[in-house]
Amino acid sequence: MTDPKIFDRTNNISNAGDIRATNFLIRRRTLIRGIGLTVLMVLDALMLYLAWTIADRFGTPVNGAHLLKSIVPILVISIGTLAASGHYGSDDKSHTLPKLFKSLTLAQIVLLIGAFFYQPGVWISRSVFVIAWILSILFVAIERLLFDVIIAQTRKRNPTLQHGVFLLGNQTGIEKVRKLLNRSQQFRVDGIIDLSVWDIENQLDQIIDRIRSLNVSVVFICSQQLVTHQVVLFWHLKSAGIHLRVIHTELNLPQHCSETKMIEEIPTIRFKSLPILGIDFRLKCLLDLIAASFILILISPIFLVVSVLIKLDSPGPIFYKQYRVGLKGAHFQVWKFRTMVVNAGELQKELEAQNEIKGGVLFKIKDDPRITKIGKFLRRYSLDELPQLINVLQGEMSLVGPRPLPLRDVERFSKDHFLRHEVLPGITGLWQVKGRSNVDSDDVFYWDIIYILQWSLALDLNILLQTVKAVLTREGAY
Repeated sequence: MTDPKIFDRTNNISNAGDIRATNFLIRRRTLIRGIGLTVLMVLDALMLYLAWTIADRFGTPVNGAHLLKSIVPILVISIGTLAASGHYGSDDKSHTLPKLFKSLTLAQIVLLIGAFFYQPGVWISRSVFVIAWILSILFVAIERLLFDVIIAQTRKRNPTLQHGVFLLGNQTGIEKVRKLLNRSQQFRVDGIIDLSVWDIENQLDQIIDRIRSLNVSVVFICSQQLVTHQVVLFWHLKSAGIHLRVIHTELNLPQHCSETKMIEEIPTIRFKSLPILGIDFRLKCLLDLIAASFILILISPIFLVVSVLIKLDSPGPIFYKQYRVGLKGAHFQVWKFRTMVVNAGELQKELEAQNEIKGGVLFKIKDDPRITKIGKFLRRYSLDELPQLINVLQGEMSLVGPRPLPLRDVERFSKDHFLRHEVLPGITGLWQVKGRSNVDSDDVFYWDIIYILQWSLALDLNILLQTVKAVLTREGAY
């Protein structure tokens, strides 16, 4: 038999009114999002046009044919493939490099097949196709990286451009989601309701009125088990033009390497992992060796300049070497440019009380008095990490992986963190691009585990690109 309370609340929806036509804030955000997607599509088209123009200029010509006469269908097919692959949707995964690589490669295959059937052997040469394929991926990836940087910085400086959201759940769930949303910089928390205090059974109407009054665009359910009459809540929000999202804060497993699968009408979350083992590990090491050698040769003038500046700035050695914990718990000496005074280790004992990292496992403080003048500059742009390329050549580190931590920090670990030592440590990693210094120890270990469970070469490349972004914008740098 139908619960009369539910029936009454459902009937009251019409009395509350459908405010979709009057929610100006939601309409404005929809307009802004449409403008943003249009700009992104135009920028993608410009990058593709530039890639094919360069390819036509430097590729091998075929019977004097000029590619630019067919540029319109090329752009239509390429942009259409990106759109069909979800690159103009709201999902964050639409901006990932692996997905972009697959989509542009698919577009290139479609163009190649079309060229074969249109004018086989006449329309375009293989060299032009290869050059256009490589440049298309490179140009669009860089353009989207810069676009994301600009959008993130704009939202950071102007919170009114962030999506206003409302959180429903208990205090623990709300805090977890609030921290997650703060990191994304896409959402602004305009209101919360602690369901351990509110009686959603008898106060649902007041909750709905409070949500509506704030003109938010999204409601997040942070503690699903506390929300009774979920269908009624969903329908109230739907009538107000507000989106509903559910976050499973009770799951301790990393949700970034999960996907939603349906069993009949029931949604389930399936977890999968790609461990760095066997041939994958050897391939990663080989690419690290090649890349580290190339980078060291390329930046050798920077090494020389930095070495001179360190010597002129303060007495002591150019390099700082400290024992860290690496693969399988092995100890090794990590190379860094010296950014502190010589007796920094002794001074740390006096500064332990000022540690700003939650939990005290890691040690960082702002305006650290031990840091030299040139050291502040090197840390700001992460130039002090460059000598670790030597560790990569020695097989002790990788370009990307969990950061190798000092013995002091590892001694304070809980047993749950042993997985960090099952892979090679890295110069940069996932937690650096997720906030650098603006994270606590729990965040560090969380993102390290995420990286280990969903590792791929494409993810490594994506992290390297994101590291460049984090360094250039100085996000979280001390």
